[in-house]
Amino acid sequence: MAEEKSQRLLPTGTCWCGCLTETGIGSFFARGHDKIAEAAYMAVHHGGSVAQLLHDTGHAPGGEKGTVRAAALKKGWELCPKGCGYAGAPASINNHINRHHKES
Repeated sequence: MAEEKSQRLLPTGTCWCGCLTETGIGSFFARGHDKIAEAAYMAVHHGGSVAQLLHDTGHAPGGEKGTVRAAALKKGWELCPKGCGYAGAPASINNHINRHHKES
């Protein structure tokens, strides 16, 4: 089964949280408003709880889709090569290694 490709989104010049603030070129949100939009979405669709979101989407432990880490790895995230279990985007992995695995 071929994986569906996400539609490419383009900024509109107006904050996507719904506040109608003008945004900078290439920005979807006014500064900090991505978290406002995220919190509002969670409140409307998942009772405000990340745990409820994971359960509702089958990503909770024992869920049909497995763990968030497993799902993330399918979308280009990687595991820390130092074996600590941290998972993230390649740039995030580099930051993590620099912060938490500095050679003494």
